[in-house]
Amino acid sequence: MIAFLLRRIGQGLLVMVAVGMMAFALFRFVGDPVNQLVGPDASEEDRERIRVEIGLKDPVALQFSRYIWRAAHLDFGFSYQFKQPVTKLIAERLPATMELAFVAVSIALVLGVLLGVYTGLHRDSFLSNVFLTVSLIGISLPTFLIGILLIFLFAVQLKVMPSFGRGQVVDLGFWTTGFLTASGRSALVLPAITLGLFQMTLTMRLVRSEMLEIMRLDFIKFARARGLKNRAIHFGHAFKNTLIPVITVTGLQFGTTIAFAIITETVFQWPGMGNLFLRAVQTVDIPIMACYLMMIGFLFVLINFIVDILYFVVDPRLRHVTKVAL
Repeated sequence: MIAFLLRRIGQGLLVMVAVGMMAFALFRFVGDPVNQLVGPDASEEDRERIRVEIGLKDPVALQFSRYIWRAAHLDFGFSYQFKQPVTKLIAERLPATMELAFVAVSIALVLGVLLGVYTGLHRDSFLSNVFLTVSLIGISLPTFLIGILLIFLFAVQLKVMPSFGRGQVVDLGFWTTGFLTASGRSALVLPAITLGLFQMTLTMRLVRSEMLEIMRLDFIKFARARGLKNRAIHFGHAFKNTLIPVITVTGLQFGTTIAFAIITETVFQWPGMGNLFLRAVQTVDIPIMACYLMMIGFLFVLINFIVDILYFVVDPRLRHVTKVAL
């Protein structure tokens, strides 16, 4: 297993180098950084002097190695727009996005697994058909439309939920959280449902298809022949064998939820990283864009690494295969 994990770590480092190359390319091919640092009336001599000062005249290999070294030390420079360290700006907005993504994925995982197991075991029931119909709506409607509809219903018509913002938060020093206040928890509901609805329907359909497939296998028939109860067959044998694809999809969903929370954060004016990234794109704030790209790449690498470890915990066959390979 150690050799397998070392291989995964090496692959993750290669991925991060490739992501770093793409982030570094933003500084060379997406606008001119000097234009963001000086006024339109600056002379060409001043522009050249700034290019020398910030290292734009150095060889490309030296610039790239310097960028990777600084990124490894969490130094992504200063924002052109906010005139503050990019790391500080990201750190201020990271808790909001992580809490939103965590709640959205939790809703998607819990409801998706429960509904998937139910529809897989009761495929012809009325409730199963209702859940499948609702899942089609969840997959078909775009995220921004779902958010707008939820705001119109629960915030405008019923007036039971806030329509924007994060609510009151508590500063713990290293983290700001809305879980500890009533307004913070209330503000999480609508954006979390909006962000997690598509993932929930995807998880439900995946679990359902896996349950239908596994219930037809021979070892399930053998378990019935042994006289095992339905609960032991359904949850001790069938459901356990659906965990591998569920773990894979859940891990990818968490990374995707963080990376593509931009639309939801924009609709609900959620003060997270997605909203910051969108403003950076509008103003061509390259340091923020590059830092966001590197951070999302690292999160996907980390999540895939954790998923690989969970494979060994859930499926003993992988441990056996790895031992044989070694």
